[in-house]
Amino acid sequence: MTGNTPADAAEGVAITGASSGIPEATARGLAADGHRQPHTAATDRNGLGHRLQVLEDKEALRTLLFRGWRALDRKDWQAWIACWAEDAMLEFGPWGAIRGRDAIRAKVEEAESPYPHMQHHILNLHVEVDGDRAAGIGYMWFVAVTEPGRTSSPYSMGGPYDWEFHRHPDGWRLVRQRLGVWWTDGGEAPAAFEPEA
Repeated sequence: MTGNTPADAAEGVAITGASSGIPEATARGLAADGHRQPHTAATDRNGLGHRLQVLEDKEALRTLLFRGWRALDRKDWQAWIACWAEDAMLEFGPWGAIRGRDAIRAKVEEAESPYPHMQHHILNLHVEVDGDRAAGIGYMWFVAVTEPGRTSSPYSMGGPYDWEFHRHPDGWRLVRQRLGVWWTDGGEAPAAFEPEA
């Protein structure tokens, strides 16, 4: 048997052309004169292309955060700060608001450099994309060995993350991060996480 059949469709074969009775131009979303058929905004947002783009953007945002936070574990400050926009803002409970990528890097590097080992965990991550902007929420679980050899009693703290992102020509960037502290464990907070005087 030749031509397109329902079995062909089940195998992913495109059913277009004379054998299907569907003009190829129509199957490609083109009008009979070769021009693109008009789409409403609702159709575009519900279309396969848009949904795929949103999924790709969400994965890119997750990758951005996980890559950056693993870089913090390694004290690769340059790789971490590359995830941020030039005019970004970090709002962290004990520190207040810090503006600008250079200032953010300087403060975090100063605070975390002394620790022999660190783990920056992101829990319950959720992101939403709206065009070239996105927002995310999650929870922090930070664990640090504060002194060499003191591995049985690390300092840890947790709290809520709230992120804002913008799409830049070379990819997504963090433009704002709010981070609160809900709990701590392992003794008194290290001096790096004490409120600013």
